[in-house]
Amino acid sequence: MTYRNVTPRLLTAVSALALALSLIALVALCIAQRIPMVDTLVYRAEGAAVANGTDLYGFTVTQWRLPATYPPFAAILFVPTTWLPVPALKVVFVVGNGLLLALLVRLSCRFAGLPARRPLVFGAVAVGLWLEPVFQTLLFGQINLALVCLVLWDLSRDDEAIGKGFALGVAAGVKLTPAVFILHLLITGRVRAGLTALASFAGTVLLGALVLPGASLDFWTRRIFETDRVGKVWVIDNQSLQGLLARALHTPDPGPVWMLAAVVIAVAGLWIARRAASAARGVLIVAFTGLVVSPISWSHHWVWCVPLLAVLLAEGRTRTAATVAVVFLARTLWLVPHEGDMDLRLPWWQQVPASPYPLLALALALAMPALAPAAGRARAPRPEPDPRTP
Repeated sequence: MTYRNVTPRLLTAVSALALALSLIALVALCIAQRIPMVDTLVYRAEGAAVANGTDLYGFTVTQWRLPATYPPFAAILFVPTTWLPVPALKVVFVVGNGLLLALLVRLSCRFAGLPARRPLVFGAVAVGLWLEPVFQTLLFGQINLALVCLVLWDLSRDDEAIGKGFALGVAAGVKLTPAVFILHLLITGRVRAGLTALASFAGTVLLGALVLPGASLDFWTRRIFETDRVGKVWVIDNQSLQGLLARALHTPDPGPVWMLAAVVIAVAGLWIARRAASAARGVLIVAFTGLVVSPISWSHHWVWCVPLLAVLLAEGRTRTAATVAVVFLARTLWLVPHEGDMDLRLPWWQQVPASPYPLLALALALAMPALAPAAGRARAPRPEPDPRTP
């Protein structure tokens, strides 16, 4: 077969076949491993607490005794999860996350300026299912893909679009980490969008207070500061700066060392993002800065690797994109000893594979300002032309 014989229809068929095989392999693995989807069970328990009027932050579920950690607004949104039996709910989450990955690929293409043709989307989803953060999101039944889609869709809109910032504020109301993008909007002069996001976020807090006044007071005055409630910061799952330092320094609490480093990186990251050569780069730098400085960033939080790969490909940096893809496919963090407290006793030569994501994010943040975007690529997504404008 020559290159001229490769038609768009054939490319679509091959990519669709690859996607089908990838989905079959994923379903077979899920059935064989009997994936617990523990976070889905936590969401269901939160929704049940709202529906039944019980203590939202007083329960634990599953053998790992997991508590509720999201704001009351999120728990209100989780009420519909109680309407389905657990097996059906797990199927809904798996299918829903698969569809959200396809949506994220399309949004990432638009965000990066790539044509979202079917062969590209099908192939990207087939590979994307096996990126460690995406796979872990499916494994735990997480909502990361939904939140990234909300944020990316909102930030990809024209700055003058009506209601820009609203979806971002809602995402921050569900899970606090997207709030870093509100600060980015404000410091880059997009005040209207930033204030809209703030108002939207405040609306989620107000709704939570009206429906769940006791739980809201409990969360915003106490639970929000209990980082150990989320989990141990030093475990290998935590791919944040604090997790990296805890493992490197062999201490469960890096304390002032982490706080000082986090402040420096946060300020530097926002400064670099504000002066980024393209809007897409600025958004990615903010996303990864937030993940690095957050006290806990589980490996499945790093689904921002999907738009990162799209931007690198749009800029023509194929080798860098391949390297990044390998990092997120390799699962090196799970190859180092991590049973019990072995995470705290790793030798120096295992520190890099134990913390691949924060190290990669720091390297890219430092390298991006020195790399000029390829001509005509990786520009901010252009809005549709206004028919009233000549």
